[in-house]
Amino acid sequence: MTWALRDSWTATLRDLGHWRRQPWGLVIGLAFPILLLLMFGFLLGGAIDVPGGYIEFLFPGMLAVTMAFGLETTMTTVSEDVQRGVTDRFRSLPMSRIAVLLGRATADMLASVVSLAVLLVAGLVIGWRIHEGIGDALAGVALLLLLRFAFLWVGIYLGLLFRGQGGVMAVQILVWPFVFLSNAFVPISTMPGWLQTLSAWNPVTATVAATRELFGNPTVPASGWASDNVVLLAVVWPVVLSVVFATLAVRRWTRLGR
Repeated sequence: MTWALRDSWTATLRDLGHWRRQPWGLVIGLAFPILLLLMFGFLLGGAIDVPGGYIEFLFPGMLAVTMAFGLETTMTTVSEDVQRGVTDRFRSLPMSRIAVLLGRATADMLASVVSLAVLLVAGLVIGWRIHEGIGDALAGVALLLLLRFAFLWVGIYLGLLFRGQGGVMAVQILVWPFVFLSNAFVPISTMPGWLQTLSAWNPVTATVAATRELFGNPTVPASGWASDNVVLLAVVWPVVLSVVFATLAVRRWTRLGR
């Protein structure tokens, strides 16, 4: 275990070093969610009437969407390493087999913490507020990072699975309708009946609804078991996704080149 952790930290430093030498990717990754927040909050928010104000309704959703969009960055980076032969060079070294994957996961989680902190500050600047205790607020932040951790492993697995640009682009395109099919931007009660069911069981929906509840931000009531147990689903969904896709990613890693 000590060997694996030491090698994983070495791989983490390698990934962090890329951001230090090429910071523009990280800067754009931080600026893009803020731009979306301003666009939806001020350009489109006037057309959406939500009790308590649309900004406070929107902001927890934007936090969760940002965590989900991190899948694209992880998948693209892993896929590029495979295509350039970096992954094969790591596999030829006397190092722990899971070190590269854990290193990538650790580096991306650190970047996500920074991104989440910047977005929280931006939210406070434009008028978003926490109306519950600090303990509930920290629990909400923990749920957001748990969602990011789950999608991180989804991104690692897909990056190992799709080596060509076509596959990577196809997955990137599909991420958008997946996150929009949630309660992040509009109440699910405004959707057609069959879409309401899909949205209610979306992992992003569970995290958004749970964080709104923990932050004390406006919510629009919805019916059904999934809507009544959002905090439970906000924990169960990411844990299940993490276990499944981490297992698939490790198996895929060990079979590369065969």
